[in-house]
Formats: sequence, C-alpha cells, structure tokens
Amino acid sequence: MVEPVGNHYVIARPVYSENAFNEEHEKLHRYHKTFWDHLKLYFSCSPQRAKKFALGLFPVISWLPAYRFREWVLNDIISGINTGLVAVLQGLAFALLVNVPPSYGLYAAFFPVLVYFIFGTSRHISVGPFPVLSLMVGGVVTRLVPDNSTGNGNSTNTSAINDERVMVAASVTFLSGVIQVSKCMCVHTYVNRWRSHSDTGSSGRDSATVPGHNCFLSTTCLFLVLQTLESLFSQITKANIADLVTSLVVLLIVFVVKEMNDRYKEKLPAPIPIELLVTILAALISYFVNFEEKFEVAVVGKLEEGFHAPVAPDAGILQKCIGDGISIAIVGFAVAFSVAKVYSIKHDYPIDGNQELIAFGLGNIVGGSFKGFASSTALSRSGVQESTGGKTQIAGIISSVIVLVVILAIGFLLAPLQKLMTQFLDIFVMLLSTVSLQVIWVVTFLAAIFLGLDIGLGAAVAFQLLTVVIRSQIPSCTVLANVGRSNIYRNRKDYTDIYEPEGVKIFRCSSPIFFANIEFFREKLITAVGFNPLRVLRKRNKALRKIRKMLKKGELQVTQKGLICMANPTYESEEELDNNKIEELDQPTIMTDLPIRINWGTDLPPGITVPQVNLHSIILDFSSVSFLDFSAMTVLRKTLKEFIRLDIDIYVAGAYEGLLDKLERSAFFDEEIKPSMFFLTIHDAVLHILLKKDIANSPKLKLAEVTLLSSSFITLVPFQYCQAPSSTLHSYMCMLHCLHFQKDSH
Repeated sequence: MVEPVGNHYVIARPVYSENAFNEEHEKLHRYHKTFWDHLKLYFSCSPQRAKKFALGLFPVISWLPAYRFREWVLNDIISGINTGLVAVLQGLAFALLVNVPPSYGLYAAFFPVLVYFIFGTSRHISVGPFPVLSLMVGGVVTRLVPDNSTGNGNSTNTSAINDERVMVAASVTFLSGVIQVSKCMCVHTYVNRWRSHSDTGSSGRDSATVPGHNCFLSTTCLFLVLQTLESLFSQITKANIADLVTSLVVLLIVFVVKEMNDRYKEKLPAPIPIELLVTILAALISYFVNFEEKFEVAVVGKLEEGFHAPVAPDAGILQKCIGDGISIAIVGFAVAFSVAKVYSIKHDYPIDGNQELIAFGLGNIVGGSFKGFASSTALSRSGVQESTGGKTQIAGIISSVIVLVVILAIGFLLAPLQKLMTQFLDIFVMLLSTVSLQVIWVVTFLAAIFLGLDIGLGAAVAFQLLTVVIRSQIPSCTVLANVGRSNIYRNRKDYTDIYEPEGVKIFRCSSPIFFANIEFFREKLITAVGFNPLRVLRKRNKALRKIRKMLKKGELQVTQKGLICMANPTYESEEELDNNKIEELDQPTIMTDLPIRINWGTDLPPGITVPQVNLHSIILDFSSVSFLDFSAMTVLRKTLKEFIRLDIDIYVAGAYEGLLDKLERSAFFDEEIKPSMFFLTIHDAVLHILLKKDIANSPKLKLAEVTLLSSSFITLVPFQYCQAPSSTLHSYMCMLHCLHFQKDSH
C-alpha cells in the first residue's frame, strides 16, 4: 500500500526475503528459448523474414520513399555541392599519400559513394578517401613497388611504376573489401560492442562541434599534423614563398568565414561555401599568374579523363599483403563507424554495424575493381556534409555527381591548382578537431607514432580492451549507510546525515563478480569489516583446543563468573598451532562438550587471546552485480561460511533475477548457507536484522515472535512523523521507520 503524505510517501508492506516474496506473489514460469530454438528461428524462412532481410540489406528501399522532397532537397543539393568539391580536393590530395597519380583519387571518391547510397545506414557521413587509410595503402605500394624498380625486371620508367603502383593499391583495396564483407558474417557485432563510448563521441556538444571526436580519429588527425610539422621544419629552408603565402591567406580566409557561418547561421539562408570559393579563386590566380613557371610551385597537372575498365586483382599481390588488407579493413571500418555513430546519436536515428560493414566492404570491392584505393570517411568531409545542411545520402549522390563532372569534363580546370591547396583545407579542419587528451588517446597516438599506423591502432584497440579488463578486475567496492532516515543507502563517506545500525556492515560491489576479481572482492570485504574471518575462526578453534586441554589438566575451573585460571598460563608457539591439524581449525566452533559456553566478547583466561568481533550482521548489496561465474561462487561460498562460523549473519540484497535459481543448480546452498539470506532490498534486510535483534533483546516482543512473520508490516514515514509503539523499538528503529505489529485475529 502506498499513500502520499504531502511531498512524502508512506509504504506499508511486509519485510520481504526473496523466498517470502515469491511465496506471496505467484511467479510465472516462462519458457526460455534454447540455443536450438534460436538456431531454428534464424534459419527459418517466411515472407515477413524475406521482406525484413531485403529491407535490411538495401536500406535505401526504406528511407528513399519517405524522403521529404520539399523540405530536404535544397539542403541536400547545397550540402552535396560543397561536399563534392571537398571530395575532389581530398581525392587529389590523398592520391599523393598513396603514391599514385591524382586522378585515381577521384575514382576512390566516386564509386564508394554510389555503393554506400544503396547499402549504408548513416544519413550524414561522406564516404571516400581517408588520410590514414591512404597512408597505409601508400606504405604497401612503396614496399612492393619502390622508386627504383617496377618489381618485374622491366625498365624503371615513370609510367610503368605508376601502373604497377595503381594495381597494388587496387588489389589491397579489393582485399580489404572482401575482409570487411566476410567480417559481417562473423564477430562484428561483438567487436563493435567493445568499442568505448569515447570512440563514438562523448556528448551531444562534442558531436555537434567536432564530428568524430574519438581517440582513433583524434590520433590520426594529430599524426598527420605532426607529420606535416616534421616535414615543415626539416625542409623549411626549401620552402616555396608562393606556397607559404598562399597557405597563410587561405588559413585566414577559411577561419574568418567559418566563424561567420557559425555566428550568423540563424540569419544566413545557407552557409557560405568557402571551400568552393577558395578553390575557384586559387585555381584562377594560379592559372593567370602562372605560378608553375614564375614561382616553380607544384600543381596538380593534367588529369586523365573518363574511367578505366574494371580489372581483377592480382593474385600475387594479394598473397603479399594479406596482413595489410586486414589492418586496412579494421581501421577503415573503425573510423567510419565511429563517425556514423556520432551523427546517429546527434540526430537520433539507428545505424546497423553489420550493414555498415557490407556497405564499406562492397564499396572497396567496387572501388578496387575500378583502380581506386581504400575508402572510409574523412572527418572534414563528413563535417561539411552535415554542417551545410545535409539530411540524407542524396547529398552524397550530389557530391558524386560533382566528382563525376570533374572526371569526365572539367578536370583540366584543376590542373593549375597548387598541390598544397588540396591538402591544406583538410589539415586545417583536423587541427580544430583535436580537442581531447585522454589516456587512451595518448596511448593510441604514441602507438601510432612508434609502431606505425596499422600496428599502432591495433595496439590501441588492445589497450582499450585491457582498460576494460583492468576496470572489471578492480571494481568499486563501498560501505553503505542509511541517508536521511529513509530507505535510501549511499556511500557512508559522501554524506554527514547517516545512520549505521550497530553491529551491521553494508557492503556493495559495483561490478560483475567472476574469477578475475573474486579475490579482490574478498580482500575489500575483509578490509570493510576490519578482520579476516578465517584467521579469527582459526584463533577461536585454537583457543577452544587449549581450553579443553587446560580443563583436562585442571588448570581451569568453571565458576559463576566464568573460567578461572588455577595455574600459571603456558603459551604455545603460533607455528606449532598452525601446523597441528590445520584442517580442523577451519571447521565451525563446537562447544557442546564444554561445561560452559564461551562468550568471545568477554575476557578470556590468561594466555588465550582471540580478536574481538563487533559485528553480528553483514549485508552484501548485489544490486550492481549482473553476473556471477562458477569460480566466483566457490570462493564466495567459502568466504560466507567463514563469517557464518563466527556467528555473523549474512544477507544478500538486490540480487539480479535468476541468481537464486543459478545458485541452486550449482549446489551453492547447504545447512549453513540458505536461500532465506536473500532479500529484495537493503532496507528489507536492515529491518529484518533490527526486528530480529529487538525480539532477542525484549522479552515482551518475544511473545509476538510467532505471529511476526505472517502479520507484520512496515510503514516507512519521514522521521518527523515517527512514533514508536514501544521504547525498545524506539531506541533501535524510530530514526528509520515506525513498526506496527498486527496479531492474528485468532
């Protein structure tokens, strides 16, 4: 029964243990599907499943018919034009990182976009070349086709080297695509779940202002920045003045206009396409001023027009770069999925990791077949597509149309464009994107620097998994206390208005308990209670052994005041006691053969010392324990027995549903450890302990002990409304609750 009292509430119900609650409230027995049931369901076929499979494999079928043409088309067109221009520039720039002619970067910016439009689930990322993947592919290219050889014994002419390098880049890209598609059939879902939340954006603010804010992406950004700075300072004496001045001017213009777009975004009908304007202006100035001849600046040069016929990958090359293909596949998907996850959280729509693998895998297969190189998503390009108003992948199609126009018709207009310009805009955005310096980020960055991008990022993933393992091995363990005279229990160190029942210790472990952390759990529990139960138990059994020996020799005499020593006490060495039938010392203390029951809290005969134990009850809060394996059960069972054999009552509160059944199947319970020690909440256990102690200490309440279990209920009220029915109850329980005992009508 729940009754509101102003801004308080009153609850009247019995004190429930798990067994008592299940007896009073009938629990439904549900059928849980077995592995074979799930297997049959997975391989079953029906029209509904076929339709669901088709919609899942081709997401475009779901979202394209629901496209809001009037509301979104203008935004997608503007976004697509801006993104397309950035894709063109990045395609040309990243081709230089791969060490292939610039025109092949346009193929990498075109074909994956078309594939992702059909198979992808993110609405905002821009698919295409990514600098880290370009560097990784470039490393394979330069390793297999160095500058001084074509790799097949032919003459070392530039054209032959370029053709060979293009084939290497296309083959390793094709292989990475096959690996990504294969991965979606295996363990992708579980791998994605191990990716930390910091990998996919830590907050709405971060995802809104810095797309793809995560340790992988931040590391790659800073890696490229530092690589650029290293080249800058090592070759600063060879700097071209025209390139330097152009870079500074572009930096100033882009920074000012970006700030204006952000500050006046509510007033502007559309963001100013500064990338487009700067590119056109730079190309015109370079052409008419003739930068290439007058200032000897490097320009893009003539671009090949049209497409090449698709080619099959070279089997010999595939055999030499299997490891590289795996690394490229993993890094490419990790980066793309991180960025996609950020935008899905920001704009509140789901993405499918399995489908993303298929989309990127097929994109790389198609791109590699047309002599492109590995694709993922670039931070700045996706940022442009989202920040300029892109709503769906229609913007991606528009951007691919821009790339297509450049490939087929107007590529010659970019010939006078400075090569530095194609790289600068992306690095500028990456500089702004580096905002987090966390431990994982630092480790990822250092690993990428010293181990290389592929091994370094793999080591970073391993380090992230290691941090998860370490955190699970060292869980947070706290001692709780009642706060505010209510049914709320919090860390006793965090509050001043607390109440701790005398002789009761409430211990919480905020982690699953398994073989790797059960010993840590035991150590923290021992620290919390202030003594080692096994040592105290052994001390007591040693004391009983010595008392029996002294009684037999007549050195002890039983009186009304207790045991009196009649002779000088003798002291046995700890080593002798420890090595003398040590197994017997771990058994429960048995006093039935003694003429008097030993009270361990009083003074013992001289020569006999046993540590004092001031606890009578321990409550283990398992509300945050979601898992308990068999190894942990074994150690937990042993630990609980040690406390129980010291006459300390153990209670477990808030255990997850199904734990009792699991413990029963594992033969966890016996005569000492019983299911009755499990309670629904901490407060139920505390009230049970106080009632039990109150009944033991009050002769009047002992008369009601028989009817207590079936007829008592507890009303939880604020402290100021508390009125105890007796002074005895008041001394123990008024600060928490009021108790009302209802006797049976019989």
